[in-house]
Amino acid sequence: MEVMTENGRNTILVVDDEEGILEITEEYFERKGYQVYTATNGLEAIEIINSVKIACCFTDINMPEMDGLELAEHIRKVDNTLPVVVMTGFPSLENTIRTLKNGVVDYLVKPVNLEQMELCFRRIMRERGLFVENLILREEVERRERLQALNDELISRVEQLNVLNRIMEDFATSDSSYGIFNKVVDLGMEVVKADHVGFYIHAEQESSFVSIAATHLNSHCAGPFNVSEFPFELNSFFMDVIAEDKPCLISNNTGASGVSKFIRSFMVVPVKIREKTFGVVSASITEGDRRFTDKDIYYMNFISQKAASAIENIALYENIYDNLFSTLYAFVAALEARDSYTRKHSTRVAEVAYEIGREMNCTEEELDVLSFAGHLHDIGKIGIRDDILLKPGRLTSEEFEKIKEHPSIGADIVGQLGLWDREQEIIRHHHEFFNGKGYPDGLKDNEIPRLARILSVADAFDAMASDRAYRKKMDKVKVISIIHECSGTQFDPDVVQAFMRVVDEVWPHDS
Repeated sequence: MEVMTENGRNTILVVDDEEGILEITEEYFERKGYQVYTATNGLEAIEIINSVKIACCFTDINMPEMDGLELAEHIRKVDNTLPVVVMTGFPSLENTIRTLKNGVVDYLVKPVNLEQMELCFRRIMRERGLFVENLILREEVERRERLQALNDELISRVEQLNVLNRIMEDFATSDSSYGIFNKVVDLGMEVVKADHVGFYIHAEQESSFVSIAATHLNSHCAGPFNVSEFPFELNSFFMDVIAEDKPCLISNNTGASGVSKFIRSFMVVPVKIREKTFGVVSASITEGDRRFTDKDIYYMNFISQKAASAIENIALYENIYDNLFSTLYAFVAALEARDSYTRKHSTRVAEVAYEIGREMNCTEEELDVLSFAGHLHDIGKIGIRDDILLKPGRLTSEEFEKIKEHPSIGADIVGQLGLWDREQEIIRHHHEFFNGKGYPDGLKDNEIPRLARILSVADAFDAMASDRAYRKKMDKVKVISIIHECSGTQFDPDVVQAFMRVVDEVWPHDS
């Protein structure tokens, strides 16, 4: 009967310098169905091992050129899964110890009983099978552990990326420095799970810090978490952080005197703009066993960096905005300087429009838009020739057509800046009529933006209530009468009613 294993036919290598032993052993095992290879010394055995898959090696110890122990040592180094059985006619304790050191799995004494040799082989194969199976299982466990570790690391990195993206998105939507300060506090509470977060601005001249955004601490500390209430002197501590120019972490694990008994963990990170530190952010844990980690410092530092960038961007934007606003106002001032009769007209229109808008319950944002558009509503007249704009008498139809271009010109000027879409719309349509007979687009009723309808009444009011190049200002009764008569035709009736309620407040004080 042929003997088989999971790996196919069993192959045995027998190494001995006695030809008779090799012949008898080979004949016995081949009759049993094994495949047998023979070698007379270790060097021949190595050549066979390098070319054939061997299941087990039986070797004598004393042989020429390379003995059995040298062969066993070689096999152990190149393939420690190949079992080696030593056979010797001169057993000794010394040889036994040497064979065990060389990784030999069994020791047979000559003359070897062939049946005993086969039993030894079968036992070794069973043990080898278990060994290989255990090795495979161990490798599988290790592989799974590696995969789990990689998966955990991937999940951690994804979570970290989501947190960082969330932080960046939150700061991208902040439109004021005050909002950014509070966003730092909110994100600190959420991301690093702090019990308290504070944002402090460095008052450099006084070498002190002012709290501009902070959470409340807890029942141990009444009211906001102020510098004076902290268990150790914060000013000097913050100054040390700025001097070191890196985050600082303190944890109270042993009741150290440096941190109050109700502060479990405390960290501070500097906030810098263009390499200049202008403040710090602090965070503390006051309850439980949790302590801040390096990861928490990393997140808090990232929050501070993004806050600094957002503050810088807002400062730059506000500076650009103010500069543009100043430039446009300068255009209007230059325009009105050309005509002494219309000087300060835009300022008065903006003020009247603001009062009407407030009477109509406009939002703060709408009132700001009205004020801006009111100041710039006639900026398009800068594109009108002086002989038309400053003409003392009535305009011809051709000249009036040129004047009618100024809302479009003004809207284009503001539109080129790409900042004020609503304001641009109001400037374009402040000469539209409620009945659709105005210009430049002939809009009517609610097609005209609501704020443009308000500005239209304010503009007409100031034009009648002030001196013009071709006439003197009208008296109050006549102005009110004309505006009332034009309700529903030139003007929105709702705007006219609101104007009537505030006319006494907006009428020129020198009248």
